[in-house]
Amino acid sequence: MVKHAFPKSAKLCGQMNIDHLYAHGKRFVAWPLRVTALECEDATQVLVWAPKSLFKRAVDRNRLRRLMREAYRHQQEILEPTLRHYQLAFNYIDKEPQPYAVIEKAMRKALKRIAENKL
Repeated sequence: MVKHAFPKSAKLCGQMNIDHLYAHGKRFVAWPLRVTALECEDATQVLVWAPKSLFKRAVDRNRLRRLMREAYRHQQEILEPTLRHYQLAFNYIDKEPQPYAVIEKAMRKALKRIAENKL
């Protein structure tokens, strides 16, 4: 049975780590997500982000972040066979909130691209 967890250790924290990811990571778009990925030596860590400039109400940003985390949590086993570790940032870039099915499909597409090393 696969454990679908998203513990604190899987969250990308620290301004230096985030700045390094955005400065040196590879970017691509899996609509409505912009993905920044950087291979690293430690465990895979993830950052999810919904911009205040597009979603003024905090409740909307929180919902989008929750949906992105949930989609990642259910799809994270796609990266396990690669035996590589990554720092990942998922930025929501659509101007309208999308339903969970759209976000999940985009997350699956992005993780498959990372697993195939097509960054």
